[in-house]
Amino acid sequence: MDRPLLISSLLEFGARYHADSEIVSRSVEGPIHRYTLAQSHDRAKQLAKAMARLGVAEGERVATIAWNGYRHFELYFAISGMGAVCHTINPRLFHEQIVYVINHAEDKYVFLDLTFVPLLEALAAHLPKVAGYVIMTDKEHMPETKLENALCYEELLAAEDGDYAWPEFDELTASSLCYTSGTTGNPKGVLYSHRSTVLHTLAVCAAGGAGPTNRSSYLALVPMFHVNAWGLPYGCAMTGAKLVLPGPRYEGDMIFDLMDAEKVDKAAGVPTLWLLLLGEMQKRGCKPDGFETLVVGGSAFPTSMIETFEETYGINVHHAWGMTELSPIGTSGTILPAMDGLAKEARWAVKNKQGRPIYGVEKKIVGESGEPLPEDGEAFGEMLVRGPWTARAYFNDAEATAEQFTEDGWFRTGDVCTLDENGIMQIVDRSKDVIKSAGEWISSIDLENAAMAHPAIQEAAVIGMAHPKWDERPLLVVVAAEGETPVLEAVNAFLADKVAKWWLPDDLLVLDELPHTATGKVSKLNLREQLKDYVFPGV
Repeated sequence: MDRPLLISSLLEFGARYHADSEIVSRSVEGPIHRYTLAQSHDRAKQLAKAMARLGVAEGERVATIAWNGYRHFELYFAISGMGAVCHTINPRLFHEQIVYVINHAEDKYVFLDLTFVPLLEALAAHLPKVAGYVIMTDKEHMPETKLENALCYEELLAAEDGDYAWPEFDELTASSLCYTSGTTGNPKGVLYSHRSTVLHTLAVCAAGGAGPTNRSSYLALVPMFHVNAWGLPYGCAMTGAKLVLPGPRYEGDMIFDLMDAEKVDKAAGVPTLWLLLLGEMQKRGCKPDGFETLVVGGSAFPTSMIETFEETYGINVHHAWGMTELSPIGTSGTILPAMDGLAKEARWAVKNKQGRPIYGVEKKIVGESGEPLPEDGEAFGEMLVRGPWTARAYFNDAEATAEQFTEDGWFRTGDVCTLDENGIMQIVDRSKDVIKSAGEWISSIDLENAAMAHPAIQEAAVIGMAHPKWDERPLLVVVAAEGETPVLEAVNAFLADKVAKWWLPDDLLVLDELPHTATGKVSKLNLREQLKDYVFPGV
């Protein structure tokens, strides 16, 4: 029974027992591409043979800079399946950070979509260890490029047959490498094993209705360059779910049309994308045909949006939480049977929380001196996590490892949270974002969620700014809804029965846009830098 847990087995199983299940992609070249799991398996084996011919050896890193598409799906399985390491790179990182992660990982080859040819041409001189570049297109669309040793993906595959047997090796072999978004300092690498990835896949597929099944048509809006698209490519391969991939286009109408055409019943993504889709749904007065479950993670989802999706459109909102270091899923927002009879407001309050641990995730909250805190829904402290797919160190980064990992094997998440008696987690704030005013704590996340329900506000961020009397006070920074002009007095009147009086912001600023991180979250680090000279009125 001691068989190794290998990523190749997920696709092999899907190709054999769900051979006709579809993978549908909006291609970078333009048209919709459609094929089956069995066909993807054949091409992944061709690709593995091609990489072996290029000299890629077990344990070497191969980078991808690509959108969600069928070729990227093939790379997920071909690279790790042959024993190499699939290093997905977020193209939204600063250029200096992209250079850093490629050099730090010592990537041998870089596979890139057409979109990113100019980016790599600009950076290639700083990437001395890269042996070559594979442009993910066909001969017809292959561009003229200044990249040295540039190869065409489809020509590379065409030179190989599918006569390839996936090798067997130790399940603890490294399979993929993801870097954090690098909001402070250089991005940090998290190396996953075949074992950790397969176990994570099993847990995601059992995550209380949010995971893929053989009856699902699942849209992965979460990028494949961001923590392995939350594990969805692996889960869809294993279960035979229809996998729908949006390619490079993330406009609200494009998302709606793709979901509607492919009868997507489940979809996963970050709040900014759901905001785009909601705007399109409101324009059309309907939801995409068949859409039932929305999985949201990455940052807090305002209660007002949960209510709109569920009450107006009948779409079940399923909150999840995770981190790169957790592969990434850590919780699932399943409503317990005992909560089925809750009043609407109480139901929204539960839905707004990040959910309960899935099997394999062990959690605790601790105080400033490291002491465990009670799980009563009131006490809050830093969340610590461990488990079979939680990282134990950063890749080749002893200093960052010493900061974030305890000697007894816990990962310090940096999230300040509560846990209640049912294990339901609620993020109060990031440890660096919580606001300390006159010795009391103010949750910027709770204040933002409350403010987002105001009809004049499209997007909101709350940051603590220096105050001579109170240490820090909250500053509300917003993007106005179309045709609206939010003012402090009206917003505070709206918030008066939703938060404590001393939480009310001391000022409100309206910006054209808020800065965002490479993963789509509001960058409070950049926002603080942008407003470093701000002084509260009358101070």
